Amino acid sequence: MRVVFMGSPDFAVPPLLALIEEHDVALVVTQPDKPAGRGKQLLAPAVKQVALTEGLPIFQPASARKPDVVETLRQTGAELAVVVAYGKILPRAVLEAFPRGCINVHASLLPKYRGAAPIQRAIMCGETETGVTIMQLDEGMDTGPMLCKSSLVIEPDDTAATLFDRLAPLGAELLLEALDGLARGALTPEPQDPAQATHAPMLDKDDGAVDWTRSAAEVSCHIRGVDPWPGAFTILGENRLKLFLPRVVDSDVPAEPVQPVQPGQILGVDQRGLLVACGQGVLAIAAVQASGGRRMEARAFASGHKIPPGAILRSVKELRGRPADA
Repeated sequence: MRVVFMGSPDFAVPPLLALIEEHDVALVVTQPDKPAGRGKQLLAPAVKQVALTEGLPIFQPASARKPDVVETLRQTGAELAVVVAYGKILPRAVLEAFPRGCINVHASLLPKYRGAAPIQRAIMCGETETGVTIMQLDEGMDTGPMLCKSSLVIEPDDTAATLFDRLAPLGAELLLEALDGLARGALTPEPQDPAQATHAPMLDKDDGAVDWTRSAAEVSCHIRGVDPWPGAFTILGENRLKLFLPRVVDSDVPAEPVQPVQPGQILGVDQRGLLVACGQGVLAIAAVQASGGRRMEARAFASGHKIPPGAILRSVKELRGRPADA
């Protein structure tokens, strides 16, 4: 099948490579290059880098609503557009530019987790299962009818990064199955149930802030869901500390922790890392990173910084709420 591919980040690369192997990719549409790093040098999206390597034509419109976009898409002669994390909601004119319309590879089991961050939000909300849905695009935010799904277990130690790495090839595999089914007329679109819909809004830097009043299980899900970006963080003294590799500890914590125990209190340090009291339960943090420092084992960090049992890890909200002379 002759297709146009629309996508931008790393997650879209496996589906693009799968299409290149099995179908005729007439054009790759991706976001414009953006400044990145301290030098603010222009960085091409991951999809563009693959397209350049494969010698595919590339189109990087600043907006999908520009008048020339639809004409450029029609001139490809493609039957269908495949959209994977393109980064913009497509207008009706683009959706209707192809005889078979546009289909999307979405990293959740729709209608759950519609939106820009379905992988991260699924972990943050404590889900034990997620997956990929292939759907027909309409003008809404991930609201179109579904063509097929494939599920995947969220492992207890999964982070957003590890789940991305497992879902992307699953999406590529399911995409090829969907295209085969469409070609044979074997797929029946299934409308989504709006009553079952949940939303996965884009993350921002503040989403990394840890709230120790939540249960240990909830804090663990939060830390894993924002790894690698924006990264979970807390405040130790006046310094920001990033947190990695959490594990809920239900037993075998220090017998006589500093009293009274409160959320965010460090109960001890052992081979598992920092043992931190939460609103309910205890969490072991195996690795940390101080501002301007490198990531290291929490036990080594605690030894080098002489963190005493009873020290309190605080949230940004707590610091913002303190009097100026506190």
